[in-house]
Amino acid sequence: MSVETIETVDLPTRRRVVDLILNDGPQTAKQLAERLHLTPAAVRRHLAVLLTSGALTSHEQRVFGARGRGRPSKVFVLTDAGRAEFRQAYDDLAIAALRRLAVAAGPSAIRGIAEDRVACIEERFSAAREADPERPAVEILVEALAADGYAPSIRPLHSGEQLLQHHCPIAHVAAEFPILCEIETQLFAKLLGTHVQRLATIAHGDGVCTTNVPHRLPTPQIPRRK
Repeated sequence: MSVETIETVDLPTRRRVVDLILNDGPQTAKQLAERLHLTPAAVRRHLAVLLTSGALTSHEQRVFGARGRGRPSKVFVLTDAGRAEFRQAYDDLAIAALRRLAVAAGPSAIRGIAEDRVACIEERFSAAREADPERPAVEILVEALAADGYAPSIRPLHSGEQLLQHHCPIAHVAAEFPILCEIETQLFAKLLGTHVQRLATIAHGDGVCTTNVPHRLPTPQIPRRK
């Protein structure tokens, strides 16, 4: 079998790899191998080609679970080039529908959709918070975002932390409807109980969505009058 023939046969498998990451968010090589029923070596070969072509990139992601911090794992994420090749039809349809809705029902309808979209994150966060109230809120938020494919991580800072989202399933839609990002940022502030600042977004053309989360200031104690 020639090299050209091998490449042609491999194309459908690589498309399945990209489709899985596109639809379900960042994946490890082990996850892809299990879902595609391939050997890890075969998956790594496809990933190497996709990395070389610029369709994918990778980074270390620490998993947060019920038992605390896990070991970092390498996850594979679609780049803008990879998303543009496979996602355009879905985004075009969503953007067209939202444009029509905005004309028919006004901006408040788009806000309602944005609020509904993040409601599941709030529900997931609240349930985990109730189960383990001593756990840091930002770790619980990272876990809630990971379930929706945002590939989040935390970067410690002297003055607080930065919440990083290495993937955004709605980046191109949010580029035209920034209210989606605004509502998400408002939710972060509500759940974390502090003012947060969105420094960068994938929708705006940045590589990673970055939100600054300052340390919460202690509540001042008012001396009791004797």
